Amino acid sequence: MPETTTRTRKLTPRLIAGGAAAAVVLLCGLAAAPWPPKLSGSVTGDTALAERVRPLLTAPANQVSVAWIDGDNVRYAGFGADEHTEYEIGSVSKTFTASLLADAVERGEVTLETTVADVLGEDLTDPDAEIGTVTLAELASHRSGLPRLATGPDALPSLLAGQLLNRDPYTATPEQILAQAQSVGLADRGTVNYSNLGYAFLGQLLALSAGQSWEELLQERLLDPLQLEATHAPVTAENLHDGAPTGRSAAGRPEDAWTLSGSAPAGGIRSTAANLAVYAQAQLDGTAPGAEALEPHWDGDGGSRYGLAWVTEERGDREITWHNGQTGGFWSMVALDRDNDRAVVMLSNVAAGQEEAAFELLAGGPE
Repeated sequence: MPETTTRTRKLTPRLIAGGAAAAVVLLCGLAAAPWPPKLSGSVTGDTALAERVRPLLTAPANQVSVAWIDGDNVRYAGFGADEHTEYEIGSVSKTFTASLLADAVERGEVTLETTVADVLGEDLTDPDAEIGTVTLAELASHRSGLPRLATGPDALPSLLAGQLLNRDPYTATPEQILAQAQSVGLADRGTVNYSNLGYAFLGQLLALSAGQSWEELLQERLLDPLQLEATHAPVTAENLHDGAPTGRSAAGRPEDAWTLSGSAPAGGIRSTAANLAVYAQAQLDGTAPGAEALEPHWDGDGGSRYGLAWVTEERGDREITWHNGQTGGFWSMVALDRDNDRAVVMLSNVAAGQEEAAFELLAGGPE
């Protein structure tokens, strides 16, 4: 057998630094790589409620917080999280903006028939454009004719970057939202067509009417009165709390936080199951500012009816009023059984819909 020799190589500082850098790149790559979301086995809160919910979660999930509301009684359960864990609530934010509109109507500041031209006045880009005749009610019920998203040259790059780079695709400022909504054409006005642009526009119009930013209006008229101290709208990444959680796509890819800037009225709120349980209770008992937003007035698809943001539909022998939400890394839902004074809040840090789980829990109860 031939002699075996062992050769050694001195590790110079450059090699050490290069190796460390490579290790960092590898670790970052692993951290950013997708992984199949798996529901956490760590259960918090009411174990019976958790066991009821677990088999209902058929979409990809990791951390989930649930609240079951029955009148004054609230039960919480969590998987890898609890009722104080923070989530992006996405389009459930629209119900807050709808409440701001209903509250402004109650205050006599606007009416549901107030038009875009009434609010913008001389700032209306084109006095002859149809958008000037659109009412706040049409915006709040998705009947304005505005498209789901702005698609102009100042909007598309952010939307594409958001999709490709897993970051917040909504970067338009409040001023840009006002301009975008006036520059796009209207289609099928009077028919319910879900529009994030329409709700962003509505929120900024309400802010203009009140002489405040939308987030200031939200804080003063909804969050403070309901004492929702764990609920906030950061609007920009700089305003995120230290350690603000981020979520993952349904495929497990990490997503940046979404704060939505000028589109925050359509989806920029962060909250917890505990705070949304208080919010749901206030909607059920009518003590929430602008609770009139719940009332359905306009027909949608498949027998559904729309109030201001909220959707009402028959499910089995019950009439359920609900809204869901989804960002790049989170999913949320608040569902109300107003006749029986019950509600379900369900939040997930994976962008995968669990709507049927929420409906089933609301229909069958926690036992």
